[in-house]
Amino acid sequence: MNVDLAVIKQAIKGDDAAFLQVMKAYNLDLYKTALAYLKNEHDSLEAIQEVTFRAYKKIHTLREPSYIKTWLIRIMINYCNDQLKRKTRFIVNDEQILSLGSEDNHTVLEIQDAMQQLDNRSREVLTLMYFHGLKIKEIALVMERPEGTVKTWLNKALIKFRNILEEEGGELDVQ
Repeated sequence: MNVDLAVIKQAIKGDDAAFLQVMKAYNLDLYKTALAYLKNEHDSLEAIQEVTFRAYKKIHTLREPSYIKTWLIRIMINYCNDQLKRKTRFIVNDEQILSLGSEDNHTVLEIQDAMQQLDNRSREVLTLMYFHGLKIKEIALVMERPEGTVKTWLNKALIKFRNILEEEGGELDVQ
């Protein structure tokens, strides 16, 4: 769901109703990002609350309204990385344990496990590209790096990801 640029500009100027509209529009994207990093529904919901608060405090600093989504996702990724540094153990929730019998869910768990084995930068690039559908140019803006650097990181991340899956016997076709 996209938000009208006029609404985003109102939010940047301090309009609370416009800010809520923006957050509602990108809530699912933020939740998916948090869940991909934190692997826990409760922590993901808590992350959304914290990111909403941080975004509310800093929205006036957003220079380009059309990049609101990437700006919000960047805040979420930073928050999640901070949380992961504090929490070194991996948490598997009850839903994942109960779903182990399903082949589709087993594939999801293999992907999640492989993603966890990647370094932060590789995981971040792959998450932005394949889970959020961002283009290389948008990823470069989010990560504040040149497009060529992002392309290099993406290629290296895909190679690492493929190798991890092959080591674990996964047969996923990662392009």
